[in-house]
Amino acid sequence: MTLPVIGALGAGRMGRGIAHAFAFGGHEVVLIDAKPRPAEAARALEREALAEVDQSLAMLAALGGFDDALRPGMLSRVRFASRDDAPAALAASDIVFEGVPETLEAKREAFAFASEHVRPDAIVASTTSTMLSTELAGFVRHPERFLNAHWLNPAYLVPLVELSPHPGTAPDALARMKAALEGIGKKPVVCAAAPGYIVPRFQSLVMNEAARMIEQGIATPEDIDAAVRYGFGFRYATMGVVEFIDFGGLDILYHASRYLARATGDERYAAPAIVDSRMAEGRLGLRTGGRGLADHSHIDPQAWRRQVLARQLDLLRHLGLAPAPDAAMKGRHDQR
Repeated sequence: MTLPVIGALGAGRMGRGIAHAFAFGGHEVVLIDAKPRPAEAARALEREALAEVDQSLAMLAALGGFDDALRPGMLSRVRFASRDDAPAALAASDIVFEGVPETLEAKREAFAFASEHVRPDAIVASTTSTMLSTELAGFVRHPERFLNAHWLNPAYLVPLVELSPHPGTAPDALARMKAALEGIGKKPVVCAAAPGYIVPRFQSLVMNEAARMIEQGIATPEDIDAAVRYGFGFRYATMGVVEFIDFGGLDILYHASRYLARATGDERYAAPAIVDSRMAEGRLGLRTGGRGLADHSHIDPQAWRRQVLARQLDLLRHLGLAPAPDAAMKGRHDQR
């Protein structure tokens, strides 16, 4: 089976990260310079871009991510196309990821240029973190083959890619994009065309709350970070947020939200209407047949608990934080 050829329109950080990810996974990738520039400047950009891809591969190999002997073969799958060579590179690409600067004018120009040269069956995706697929679809000649694909940096390492189609995106285009990403080990998720996707919406709330706690003198930056690394973040690295709510019990969220909103006098802590309605329906999660915010009725609770505990223990062992038997007694012995 021939793997799709990947075009990265824009040879900046995101394009290089995507080139790394797909070349590592076995694809042919072309980094396409979207900007007209003198020949010497284009050659300098090519050297810089390929060197960065090589450096990121070398770093992963040095950290034990793979055998460094494979690196030259991976790098050989990445080539560079200047603006003059871009038409042929775009025509040869099965999937094109746009990664130009985050301005509407830059996006409009890049998609107009790409639309002149990509094949009608090629998928075109923006990697924008700020613009909606519904805003950008009008810039593409075949909008049924267009969607947003939001990668998290470093793109070559973070598994998640958030896919945001617009109402006119063909189901086949979405399915092909998911298959290509899953083929290189990524974990694509799908979300509606709404500001912030999924992860940035979480991040903005968490980061602002951290700054607010520092502002209010609630905790030091160091203790806030420790709380996230060893409690908050640790748990959500081993189970999802919705899982956490439903298996702990939706009533816990309901009562905690009411208390925080009342105690702080701040309505940002109030639960959304869906929590109130699920409470009224008696849909509390695991304790009510597995139906809460999601339907977990098909899950064996005991097997699920065992799986989560195994993941948490594996992560703690990796971090060197797994609980040790008789740790206090050993510590007392060492002090003698």
